[in-house]
Amino acid sequence: MGFLNLFIVALMPVLKVIVITGVGLVIALDRINLLGPEAKHHLNNIVFYVLSPALVASSLAESITFKSFITLWFMPVNLLLTFIFGSILAWILIKITKTPKHLQGVVIGCCSAGNNGNLPLIMIPAVCEESDNPFGDPYVCSTYAKPYASLSLSIGAIYIWSYVYGIMRLYANNGMENGSTTETVPGSSRELAVLPSSDCHSIQMRPTIFEETNGKMSISKKIMQQMKIISGKVDLKKMFAPTAIAAIVGFIIGIVSPIRKLMIGNSAPLRVIDSSAHILGEAAIPCMTLVMGANLLRGLKGSDMSRTVIIGIIAVRNILLPLMGIGVVKAARHFHLVGSSDTLFQFVLMLQYAVPPAMAVGTITQFFQLGQGETSVIMLWTYVVATLTLTLWSTLFMWILA
Repeated sequence: MGFLNLFIVALMPVLKVIVITGVGLVIALDRINLLGPEAKHHLNNIVFYVLSPALVASSLAESITFKSFITLWFMPVNLLLTFIFGSILAWILIKITKTPKHLQGVVIGCCSAGNNGNLPLIMIPAVCEESDNPFGDPYVCSTYAKPYASLSLSIGAIYIWSYVYGIMRLYANNGMENGSTTETVPGSSRELAVLPSSDCHSIQMRPTIFEETNGKMSISKKIMQQMKIISGKVDLKKMFAPTAIAAIVGFIIGIVSPIRKLMIGNSAPLRVIDSSAHILGEAAIPCMTLVMGANLLRGLKGSDMSRTVIIGIIAVRNILLPLMGIGVVKAARHFHLVGSSDTLFQFVLMLQYAVPPAMAVGTITQFFQLGQGETSVIMLWTYVVATLTLTLWSTLFMWILA
C-alpha cells in the first residue's frame, strides 16, 4: 500500500478528533457556556464513573478470551516503558532548561504520561473503519480495536494515578516551602491538607533512624518498613479508578467460560446487562472528546511558562518517544514477545509512544493547586502540534508494519 494512501487512512481519525475537540472548545466559550466549568465538571464525572467503565467492561468482555489474554501481556510492559523513557527525557529537559522546582513535576508528568485512553479509543476504531486500512477486514479489525484501546485506557489510568501522581505530589510538596496546599478528590467536597514541610522532614529523618538501628533491626524488617513508606505514598483509591475496576470485571467475564455464557451472546440469559453497558459505552468517546476540547480552552489565556520548556516537551512527546517506540516494538517482535502476525496490536503499542500528554496531568495539578495555567498552555500547544505529528507517525507506523 502506498504511503499517500496510508496518510489518508491516518488523517481521517485525527480530523475526527479535531472536529469534535473544536466543538467542545466552542461550546465551552463564555459567550455560549454550554460546557462551562460546572457543566464540564458534571460531564467529566459521568464519563469517569459511568460511561468509560461501561465501555471498557463491555468491549473487553465481548472480545477477550483466555487465549487472547495471554497474548496481550506485553501491553502493560510497553506502557510502563513509555512512562520510564518519558521520565528520563523529562529529567534531562529539566537539567537543560533549569525548570523552576514547582514546575518540575508538571514537566515530568507531561513527558511521561501520554493520552493512552481517549485518543486510542477514537483513533484505532476509526482507522479500522477505513476500507484501505492495512490491518485487514474492517469488521475483524474493529472487533479487536476497542479491546486493545480499552486495555490501554485502564492500564494507563493505573500508571498515571500511581507513578505520575506520586511524582507530582512529591514535587508539589517540595515546591511549597512554607505554606500548605490542598488536594481535592473528584466527587468529594472534602479537601485534604498536605503539609510539605512535615513530609519532607520525616523523609529526611528516616535514614538516620535506619542507621542508628542498623545492628539491631533485621534486613527483612527494614525492607518491610521501606515498603510501608512507599505504599503510603500511593493512593490506591485513585490508582484503581473505575476504568481499572471495569477492566478487571471485563477480563473475568471474558475469560471465565460459565460467566461468559451467561452474559455474552444472542442467546445468553443475562445479555441485557452486556447490551446496556455497550449502549452506555458508545457515548463515552464523544463525551471524552468534548471535555478534552473544553479543557484546552484555558490554555488560550496564556501563562508565564518558558517557551523553551514547552518546545522541549513537544520534542519529547512528538519526536523522541515515537522513535523509541519503533525500536521497542521492533525489538519485541524480534524476540517473539509479540505475535508478528498481529499488526494491529503492534500499531497500538507504537501509537502509545506518539500521543500527546494525558489530560489527567491537568487534573492532578488542580488537586495540588499548582501549575494549572502552565499545564493548560502545555496541553494546548502539544495538542496543536500533535494534530500533524500524530498523523505522520501513524502513517509511518502503518507503513513499517504493512
